[in-house]
Parts: sequence; C-alpha cells; structure tokens
Amino acid sequence: MSKQSEINALAEGRHNNPFAFLGPHPTANGRVVRTLQPGAKAVDLVEGDGTKLASMRRIHDSGLFEAPMPSRKRRYALRVTWQSGETQLVEDPYRFPSTLGEMDLYLLGEGSDRYVYRKLGAHLRTVQGISGTRFAVWAPNASRVSVVGDFNSWDGRRHVMRLHPGNGIWEIFLPGVGSGALYKYEITDAAGKLLPLKADPYGTLHEPPPGNSSVVFASHYDWNDDDWLRQHRTGPELDAPTSIYEVHLGSWRRKDDGSYLTYSDLARELVPYVADMGFTHIELLPVTEHPFDGSWGYQPIGMFAPTQRFGTPDDFRALVDACHARGIGVIMDWVPAHFPGDEHGLRRFDGTALYEHADPRKGEHADWGTLVFNYGRREVINYLIGNALYWIDEFHIDGLRVDAVASMLYLDYSREEGEWVPNERGGNENLEAVEFLKRLNTELHAHGATSYAEESTAWPGVSRPVDHGGLGFTYKWNMGWMNDTLAYMSEDPVHRKFHHDKMTFGLVYAFNENFILPLSHDEVVHGKRSILGRMPGDRWQQLANLRAYYGAMFAHPGKKLLFMGNEIAQEREWNHDQSLDWHLLNDSGHQGVQALLRDLNRLYVNTPALHEIDFDDRGFEWIDWNDRDSSVLSWLRRDAHGHFVVCVTNLTPLVRDGFKVGIPESGVYRTVLNTDDEQYGGSGAGSRTASSTSNGQHGRPFSIELTLPPLATIFLEIE
Repeated sequence: MSKQSEINALAEGRHNNPFAFLGPHPTANGRVVRTLQPGAKAVDLVEGDGTKLASMRRIHDSGLFEAPMPSRKRRYALRVTWQSGETQLVEDPYRFPSTLGEMDLYLLGEGSDRYVYRKLGAHLRTVQGISGTRFAVWAPNASRVSVVGDFNSWDGRRHVMRLHPGNGIWEIFLPGVGSGALYKYEITDAAGKLLPLKADPYGTLHEPPPGNSSVVFASHYDWNDDDWLRQHRTGPELDAPTSIYEVHLGSWRRKDDGSYLTYSDLARELVPYVADMGFTHIELLPVTEHPFDGSWGYQPIGMFAPTQRFGTPDDFRALVDACHARGIGVIMDWVPAHFPGDEHGLRRFDGTALYEHADPRKGEHADWGTLVFNYGRREVINYLIGNALYWIDEFHIDGLRVDAVASMLYLDYSREEGEWVPNERGGNENLEAVEFLKRLNTELHAHGATSYAEESTAWPGVSRPVDHGGLGFTYKWNMGWMNDTLAYMSEDPVHRKFHHDKMTFGLVYAFNENFILPLSHDEVVHGKRSILGRMPGDRWQQLANLRAYYGAMFAHPGKKLLFMGNEIAQEREWNHDQSLDWHLLNDSGHQGVQALLRDLNRLYVNTPALHEIDFDDRGFEWIDWNDRDSSVLSWLRRDAHGHFVVCVTNLTPLVRDGFKVGIPESGVYRTVLNTDDEQYGGSGAGSRTASSTSNGQHGRPFSIELTLPPLATIFLEIE
C-alpha cells in the first residue's frame, strides 16, 4: 500500500493496521512520527514535560500530522491545539508495544487460558511509566476494530487496535484512560461494513440501558473471608447440611419509594435475615448484567459484570463477604446455555456467528428468542470456563447453579423434526456440550467450588464424577420430586389416597443422583400460583397443608431449596417488579409458617440424621410407605453412627389417635418438632412423648402409639 493509500485509509476509517503507519517509524533520513488527531488545528511533538521538539506538519485535512523525530530521542508526547484554541498534552498510543506476551497469545489461541479475563477486556496498566488502560478483544473476522468512548469523541478513526493475526485478538494500550471511562468497540466486518457498536464481552461493569456501554473498572476491595475460604474450598461437603434460600435481589424487598435495595443495603438487611432464618446458603438469581428486567437475569449480556442495578462490583464483593462473615455460602445462577440477540451483545460479534452457531438449527432457541453458544469452538469454551472461574476467584462465589442444562444436552430440545441436526453418531446428544460440562465441573471442583444442575430429564450420571462416566456436577435439582409432591399436595385430602404414589415414587430413584429438593422461583410464576395457593381447603387447612409439606420436605433425603417468600407463605405469585408481601407477617398464620421454617432449618442443621447420609440408602428406611387409605407415611432417617429420627406425616385433616408405628429400638420417644404446634398456628394436637412396647409393628420388634395431629409432620427422637 502506498503512503497516500495509507493516508486515505486512515482518514476514512478503513485502515486495519495503523501501527504500521502511525507512531514512530524509521525512514531513510532517521525516524518520523505520525499521528491522527481529527479536529486539531495544530500538533507539536514535545518532551514528556512539554518542551517542544518540533511542529508537526499536516499531511491530510482529516487531521493527520507528521514530523521528523530528533536523533537520540526515544520518548515523546503530543501537544494538540484544538480548533477551539484549547491545548492538550497527550501520549501517543501508537508508540507503545503490545502488552500481551507470547505465552498469553499462545494460550489464548489454544483456548486454554483459565485466566482469560485477565488478558481480554479493559485493564488498568502502567506501561513505560505511563498509566492507562489496555483493551483487548477477540474478533478474528473483523477488518477493523477500534475502541471508542468519551475519551476520543466516539470516533472510530482515532484508536484502531493492533491485530494479532494468529488468534484474532485486537489490542491497544490507551494512555490516560482510567477507571470510570465509558467505551465500546467499533467493528467493521470482513467486507468493511460498519457493525452496531459492541459492548465488551469481558467488560466488568456496564452502563445502564439505553447506553449499554462498558465501563473501565478496577477493584480496590480488601476481602475479610480468608477463614471461610480455608474451611470451604476443600471440595464438596456432601454430608453437610445444605438449606438454600433462593433470592431475586430486585424484589426481595424494596425501599419505600419502590426503588431497589443496593448491594450495601442487602448486606445489612438480607444477610442477617437469612442467618436468623437458619439457611446455610443464599442462591442468587443471575446477577450478571442483563438489559431486560423481565428476564430475571436469565438473558445475560455482560457475563463478567455484576449488574449495575444495585451498585458497583466492589459493592457486590462486600455482599458476598458479609454472607461469609455470617457463615452463609453463596451460590450464583449461571447461564451458559444461551444469550440474547441484542445488537450491542455477542450476536454476530465480528459480523459472523462467532459465539453462536451459524446454522439456526443449532444456534437458536426459538422458545426464548435467544442464541446458543457454539460449544465446539475452543475460544467460546475458554470464554465460558474463564467466566465461571472469574466468579469463583474474583467474587469468592462458592458454587454455580447452571441453568437450563437439558437445553444444552439435547440437540432436539424443544425442536420438531427437521429443526435440529443429529450429532456425528446420528443421535440427539450434544456431544460438544457434554464435553464442555465435564470440563466445567472438573475446573470448578479443582477450585474448591460446587456446581448445581437444573436438569429435568433422565440423563444418567449428572452428579456423578467425570472419571466415573458422569457429567461431574456436585448436585442435581430433583424436578421429579418437586412436580410429583406439588401435584399430590394440590389434591383435596379426601382424594389423596388415589395419588399416594406421588409421595413415594421419588424414593425409587432418590439415591441415583446427589439431589437438591427445589421449591424454586419457577414454581410460583406464570399462573402456577404460590406454594400456599396450591394447597386445598379453607384458610386453616391451607396453612396446615403447607406446614406439613415443608416438614416432609425437610425429612426427605436430599438438600433443600426454598425461593424467597415461600417461608412467609406468600399468597400471590412472585412479581419481579415488586417487593415480597412482608405485611403478611402481621398475620399470626404467616408468622407461624416463618417460625416453622426457622425451626426446621435449625433442627435440620443440628441433626446429622437429617442430612449426613442424603445420597445413600443407608440414611433412609421406610417404616410404612403403603398406608394409602390413611394418607400417612412414616420413615427413619439415620446418620453415619446409626442414630435415627422417626418421621411421620399425616396428610389428612383427621386426628388419628392410637396410631401405631414400628420402631427399631425400645425407649421413650420425644417429639422434637410438630408442624401442628400452636406456636406455628396449628391445633396443638399430637403426642409429646411415647414409650415403646414390645408389640412389634411394620416388621419392627417394637412400636410406639401416637396421636397423629391433622395435616402435620412430626419428628421424634429416642431419649
């Protein structure tokens, strides 16, 4: 390309290698410095302290200047006089070398850099004593990529980036650009067509809509959770109690004027509440940046950015820190299954289907109007794995709940014949997604974190180790238990005997996976009613049914999860635009449900028999599973030392006097929790103690005779 051609390309924003022309370059007579400063009246070449070295000559009306570089000078700056008469001393970004080393570029090209987020994106740097920001982005099919922002009047000609052709990464160091600067990438595709401005895929903070710019951000947070990390980053604790409070931060509680609580507010209000209620973990619906409130965060566009709705990334760090200070683990919903098609996001990022599949039969979810990640592309896998580790390392998140796993595993998920492409073996399994999930879980466990699969099919070994042929998740949500038991509890008690198997079938497969029992946000929206709203009967019976159900849940094998509001017997469906109905706690019935959940959590956490052996049939024994005419179920839960708890649930409104239950040991049995207790709003019926007799029952050598309270679950221990 001739000099004039290069000048024209720079002036017109077509030049894809400005480092070859701008900045310092050798000539036959020494060196020359060139700079493009649109809108400049004059430019001087100066020392760092402003001492003039030379006046630069305008060589194009667009603002292209050049001047010979005095011999023996290696460093320089530019003094720009703008048309307004204002002068500005600036450093020339085109005099700085690449800040990505050979190993960085190799690992990025290979797609194996676990810390890819430290290389790509915007990072404050000091280069040759000059402070600024290094920008780097992957766009292999672009013909030009520029950083644009307030610092260059959003002019894509000013800061065209350097291309590393071996891996398609564009990079530039911009002196003087600091924390708080707004920026996007201006990209032209392979044909030179200008694309919509793109937010940074690795941006760590985003501007609110409609601007949607990325924001340069540097963390200055000092963590205080070293003790927590030492204790809990040793690997999955399958024998530990896990009771999860699932939270949507925007609607747990709001200020009097309807505005959001901030991350700082939540640290002061949410964390003490969860600790008081006895939950061991908080699970956050996605906090990754998302443009549409109604997606609840499940259509993320800023995978590396905590949403700005509630504060800064450091404010979010402080929220996590506050949880750890109160002994509460933090799980975050994470969405690697799909992403929205907003123009400023990943969609056709460099003019091609870069992060997604080009074929819509593989690359689109028609149900959600979103795009599917291309799990066969190493750079995309690096992006996703790096993002998962980013939340673990940078924000001290303890575990990730992976959303919509079934949609990743099956090529024909929610697709009709002809709308999907079989795999290389002719099947419907997404083999590339399977390998991605295995690698993801291996990496997460290596970092001491846990993983939770929202997976609704019978895919085998979801929570089995990778080296045993599984997908490697720590836990799997038990959607079957949730669907069956909610359907059963919705029946009028007079009809429940005809649906008895819905309460027992879950034990047929309870130990096939490491199950979480979820009563999540998905069960209280879209016309499904609240959990309380599903319960039959009058007001008293509804609350009693709910308490009995919660009691049976906490006695059932599997870790526990309750969505916010379930613990106060929320009456209406969840609305993401409103606070929970905390005023319900003015009513004694709702107070009773909340008090019960608090006591259930404490009993569960402090009773190893209720949590220590959740994933092995050694921890569970039926006493009587087949009393369908009475709609009564009874069973034992055991710990690793053989200690046991007797659990009995009566799912009819009848008080059952003289009800015999077989037990393995003689002694006096004490009721340690009765969901029908008066303090919970119940009738107060039921035995407080029962002495065993040698009259065996249910194949056991001894029995106790109980008064079973109506619509209630009771827990008994031997004294």
